[in-house]
Amino acid sequence: MVPGKRKTVIKEKPSLRHCQLKTARMEKFSSEMFFILAGLNETRGDKNIYFGFSFVSYLCTLFVNLSLILIIITEKILHEPMFIFLCNLCVNDIYGATGFYPKILLDLISNSCIISYSACILQVCVVHVYILSELTNLTAMAYDRYVAICKPLEYHSIMTPQRLRSLILTTWFFPLSQILMGLYLTVRLPLCGIRIEKVYCSNWDIVRLSCSDYFLNNLHAYSLIVSCLIQFGMIVVSYSHIIRASIRSRAEQKKFMETCLPHLLTLMNFILSLLFDFMYARYGSSSSLLPLRNVLSVEYLIVPPLLNPLIYGLKLKQIRRSVWRLLYRKVSVLT
Repeated sequence: MVPGKRKTVIKEKPSLRHCQLKTARMEKFSSEMFFILAGLNETRGDKNIYFGFSFVSYLCTLFVNLSLILIIITEKILHEPMFIFLCNLCVNDIYGATGFYPKILLDLISNSCIISYSACILQVCVVHVYILSELTNLTAMAYDRYVAICKPLEYHSIMTPQRLRSLILTTWFFPLSQILMGLYLTVRLPLCGIRIEKVYCSNWDIVRLSCSDYFLNNLHAYSLIVSCLIQFGMIVVSYSHIIRASIRSRAEQKKFMETCLPHLLTLMNFILSLLFDFMYARYGSSSSLLPLRNVLSVEYLIVPPLLNPLIYGLKLKQIRRSVWRLLYRKVSVLT
C-alpha cells in the first residue's frame, strides 16, 4: 500500500532546497511518494571524488567476485562444499553491491538525493536480504569447517550433495522470507515525513517516518535480532569445538589457520560494522557526526564484497594454485 496524499509540514535545511524543488516537479507527473536521502548532502563538495572512488570500488568488487566464481566453476578440484559456499558468498556479495552502488553512483553524477517510494522499498529488500544471507552463509561455512576438522572421517557422509543443496537454498530463502514479512509490515504504515538520514534506504529509517504505531515492526525487528544472535551463537559454538580440536595436533592447527582464519576475519568485520549501524540507527543522534555515520553505515556494503574474495583467494592454497594454473594456461596460449 503506497502512502496516500497527506499534507505535512517538514522543515528542511537550505541545503535540501534543490531536492524539494525536484520533488515538487516530479510530483506533478506522479502521485507516488518520494524520499530525500539526506546523507548525500555531505558529499556535495567532493561528489566527483566520491563518484570516482565508488565507481572503481564497484568495478573491483565485480571483478574479484566474478573471477573467484569462474575459478571455482571451471576447476573441478574446487567442487567441494567449502568452495561452493565460498562461491555462494561471492554471488551474494555481487547481489548486495549491485543493490547499493548503481543508485548512489546515479545520485552522485546527477547531483540528486531523491528516490521514489517503490525504488526505496526495492533497495531495502535487496540490501537486507544481502545482510541476512551473508550471515546465514557464514553460519553454514562455520558448520562445514566444524564437520571437516572435528569429524573428518564422517565429513563426506554428513556433507552430502543433498545437504549441501539444502544449506545453499536456506541461505537465500530463509532471509528472503524474513525480509518480505518485514516489508509487508512497513508498506502498510502511513508516513508523515520524507527525509532519510542515510545515503541509501533502510527499513528502520522508513518505519521511523510513520505517523502511526509501529509496534509490530518493532516486534519483527527483535525477532530478526534473535535470529541473528542464534546464528552467531552457532558460529561461536562451532569455533569453540574447532579450536579445541586444533590444539591437539599441528596438522589441525595448520588447517585451522588456512581455512578458518579467513572465515573469522570476514565474520568479525561484517558483524562489527552491522552492529554499529544497528545501534546508531536506533539510539544514535540523527544530526551529529553524520559523515562518520554514513561511512560506517555503508562499510558492510563496500568492504566485505571487495575483500572476501581477496582474503580467501590469498589464504586458500587450492585457490592460489588454480589461479596460477589458469594464468599459466593463458600465457602458454599467447606464446
